[in-house]
Amino acid sequence: MCARRFLLVIFVLTLIVVAAAFAIFQFGGSVLRSQMTPQGHFQAPARQSGPDYSLADNWLARPGSEGDSEWLPPGVEPAATRPAAVFYIHPTTYLDRDRWNAGEHPGGDAEYRIQLFLRSQASVFTSVGEVWAPRYRQAAFGAFLLKSEDAQKALDLAYSDVARAFDRFVAEVPAGRPIILAGHSQGALHLSRLLREKVAGKPIARRVVAAYVVGWPLSATADLPAMGLPACAGPDDARCVMSWLTFGEPANPDLILDAYSGTKGPTGIERKRADLVCTNPVSGTLGGKADPALNPGTLVPDAAFATATLLPGLVGGECDKGFLIVNGKLPAIGPYVLPGNNYHVYDYALFWGAIRRDAERRLAAWRH
Repeated sequence: MCARRFLLVIFVLTLIVVAAAFAIFQFGGSVLRSQMTPQGHFQAPARQSGPDYSLADNWLARPGSEGDSEWLPPGVEPAATRPAAVFYIHPTTYLDRDRWNAGEHPGGDAEYRIQLFLRSQASVFTSVGEVWAPRYRQAAFGAFLLKSEDAQKALDLAYSDVARAFDRFVAEVPAGRPIILAGHSQGALHLSRLLREKVAGKPIARRVVAAYVVGWPLSATADLPAMGLPACAGPDDARCVMSWLTFGEPANPDLILDAYSGTKGPTGIERKRADLVCTNPVSGTLGGKADPALNPGTLVPDAAFATATLLPGLVGGECDKGFLIVNGKLPAIGPYVLPGNNYHVYDYALFWGAIRRDAERRLAAWRH
């Protein structure tokens, strides 16, 4: 795939794809619901169906593969050693409405978008570990447009694949090897549940370097206690959660807050804005402000979308009332900002170098 085509789609189509997980917040009762809701009712698949994770073909990335997760911006050298194992869950890429869940091998545009997310997100972690990224029967875009039994069943099916893939991942990764968990949007939603059901209170929690639950709101009281890991408080913490929602000024997160506030988390406590978790990917702290000079690199395409480079010192961020508000001079990465100056589309790209550094620091802390 040529660099021009890769970057063009990353910074143009990402708006459509990543925004899927937040569509219910952004568009609520609009015409989008009727146009994108899957037709008919959820149809449960046959028992024992779904990806067989003993087969390499059902992994988008795993050790020994030379897939798209290995992509790096020009000038960024591959790591000599990668001691950790990374479990990465991609976001929504299936935009059709003919079914509630995509197949494990969706083909077409959905498949193409999956590969793009491996390049733009999973690649962040390749300086610390080998990436394992499962194929899974992701919930379709329309499953996020309404709250219904069909939508919940679609999400449950998607999660069931992720959970089985994680079991296989744990079985194949040598005991004692450090683990990094990462996801975005739908992937982050499934990761939060995975932490609750497969990590919290179990021996494997000691092996978790960090969990990057990015682009999905987490409550410090309604969500985190059930996930078994605290929020990362400082840059040298390990066994903790990194989570942020990116906005520009003037920020208006009301569409998110209206859907978030008052819902009950797994602890049974109602979610409140005051409890939103915001960890700063630049400083590595819980809350706080980081100047642009501290960011080692924002992923930026050139004017022709012919290549991408990491430009340091452009974008910082400040956690303010639960959201990460960017500061500095935003580069020309595209005008694809969601309502309310929501930079959800750019949660990774704005801080690509900082996230890479963050994972390296936390791995060093875990090892010592």
